[in-house]
Amino acid sequence: MKQILQSLKNGKISLEDVPQPVIDNQMVLVQNHYSVISAGTEKMVLEMGKMSLWEKAKARPDQVKKVIQKVKDEGLLKTYHKVNQRLEAPNPMGYSTAGVVIAVGADVKGTQPGDKVACAGAGYANHAEVIAVPQNLVAKIPENVALDQACFSTVGAIAMQGLRLAKPQLGETFLVIGLGLIGQVAVQLLRANGCRVIGFDLDSKKNKLAEEQGAIVMRSADECSDQCHALTDGHGVDGVIICASTHSNQPITMAGEVTRERGRVVAVGAVGLDIPRRPYYDKEIEFTVARSYGPGRYDHNYEEKGIDYPYSYVRFTENRNMQAFLQLLAQGEINMAPLMSHRFKFDEALDAYALLTDAKKNQNCMGMIFEYDVEVSVEKNVKAKKLNRVSSKINISLMGAGQYGTGVLLPLLTKNTDVVLQGVATATGRTAERVAKQYGFVSSVGSFNDLLHDETDLIMILSRHNLHAESVVKALAAGKHVYVEKPLALDIESLHAVKEAYNSSDRLLMVGFNRRFASFTRKVNEFMASNVGPKVVNIRVNAGYIDMSSWVQDPKVGGGRIIGEACHFIDLAGALIGANPISVYCRGVATSTQSPVLNDNVIIDLGFADGSIASITYTSSGSNRMPKENIAIYGGGKSAEITDWKVLTLYDGSNRPKKIKQKSQNKGQANMIKSLVQSLQSGQLELGWDSIYATTLASLKAIESLSSNSEQVI
Repeated sequence: MKQILQSLKNGKISLEDVPQPVIDNQMVLVQNHYSVISAGTEKMVLEMGKMSLWEKAKARPDQVKKVIQKVKDEGLLKTYHKVNQRLEAPNPMGYSTAGVVIAVGADVKGTQPGDKVACAGAGYANHAEVIAVPQNLVAKIPENVALDQACFSTVGAIAMQGLRLAKPQLGETFLVIGLGLIGQVAVQLLRANGCRVIGFDLDSKKNKLAEEQGAIVMRSADECSDQCHALTDGHGVDGVIICASTHSNQPITMAGEVTRERGRVVAVGAVGLDIPRRPYYDKEIEFTVARSYGPGRYDHNYEEKGIDYPYSYVRFTENRNMQAFLQLLAQGEINMAPLMSHRFKFDEALDAYALLTDAKKNQNCMGMIFEYDVEVSVEKNVKAKKLNRVSSKINISLMGAGQYGTGVLLPLLTKNTDVVLQGVATATGRTAERVAKQYGFVSSVGSFNDLLHDETDLIMILSRHNLHAESVVKALAAGKHVYVEKPLALDIESLHAVKEAYNSSDRLLMVGFNRRFASFTRKVNEFMASNVGPKVVNIRVNAGYIDMSSWVQDPKVGGGRIIGEACHFIDLAGALIGANPISVYCRGVATSTQSPVLNDNVIIDLGFADGSIASITYTSSGSNRMPKENIAIYGGGKSAEITDWKVLTLYDGSNRPKKIKQKSQNKGQANMIKSLVQSLQSGQLELGWDSIYATTLASLKAIESLSSNSEQVI
């Protein structure tokens, strides 16, 4: 299928062939018929993309701080590659579409294939022939509403949310500042609500269009101020909806001057927010910033999980705002036809953006829409290029190509001459095509199942955690070797399913426990090799805070941080001791807001068959100025300490401590990939199944221990 993508690196727009996106249980697959180019919003995105790296940095100082910290932790070269990967990622354009449902996820209610729907959401309702959209961002279109009108539903919901916050009443007078697409919709909505509307914009063509929709138009700031008072007997307007997009503070200042006492001002557009105290204080003006489409926006549970707010408590969510807008279209109360300034066939997408960025010609751009050729069959798979299989080399395919995969693993794989990159599949499709081209994969494919039937020798599973166990089972059954990122499974039942699949297969299985492969880990094991007797290992992980809205903190998707990340350090403890854990006892900080599976401030104590013990302190509450990882090993009169994978100190009691330093962190990924390829060639993994199983079971049992406050046998 085709999709419009923007390079974050240089702002270039392209129309690419990419695989179709994949839907999960809460999503809907839609074939687009129309999508809206919001001239103001998308022009701003284009301009941001064209900024130099320095200009981007000035615009996002918060991100610059993160990059500086990355340089300190991981070194300049690694950080450069990661930043470059982020900038290379394709940015999907568009956020408001209409089309017909192709398929629905298992948990989707009230929508079925064949339904006509309006779709919302940046990253979802994109300019693409086929899109995957969460169910709460999909609204059914009434029978008498044309799809080219319905595709404006997201824009309409944004304007509608601004009005709801302004609380207009029948007979009131409102000023709309900024008469772009959203401002024009706001004019129509206010008129439909029985309000008198004054419109103001510096563009005469926009003023004329608003006037045709029933607004009283003012063509200068002074005239606007005078007329707002004259038309309201000197009181000032009841409310102001600011739909302008400007860094200037002038809209906020004007709104304060023309609004009556105890009136309302709502900022919908991105404007300067230096609120002048005197007019707002003297008149006790209520000021609100509208947050996009309505309640539910930016709420992970609502938008991605499909968990709705109770109707009786939240009457208008972002989805119900879309429905209300569609109903007004059905009733003929509003009409988008006058706002459709341009129509383009989707194949002419680049012409549309050329017009949008042409300063002389874009003055007439308002509601620009793409029309899709729905009669053309949409291809699922796109071949990046064709290569003949090289029998002496290992064909590797990827499921998932996120930041870790593209920023760390793929650069290592491309350096290995014994590897051919075969196929790549991602949930969105667009990422797969970009990664295929960038790294020279034979093909980008539409789904994980496509990888099971090609010439792949090894499938690397880099998806979200809830897909790991199921994907491993399928890959082993298909006769593929498997590398899977941690964790192997999110529950004991899934782990047993993997165990059964592994025992029934003659294929190799490896989990990405990279720290056991780090050069410092190997040096410590060499240093302690002559020791006889049990060891004591103490691992402290200053993990840092991850917001609860992250998928990592979703028990069903990420599994929480004990299962999802602490397993790394359980494996590391086993690698340093040279044995597998046989018992686990986990204690956590008391909390009234987190379940045991999501508690990320814990101490995990491990027992080993040889009498060794290990303690892992894992916390999200520490300062980010403190080193993240510290590992200490004691035994047989010797000690060793690894500090944040930059410094290794060895103590043997007879000589001065030996200190080994590295310029940047080395957590073992390069050695791990090298070992993986060598293992596939030799048929014998350095990291055995018994160790993988014990580590995974220990992390799952740690949750049981935390829940029951008791030691668990592994």
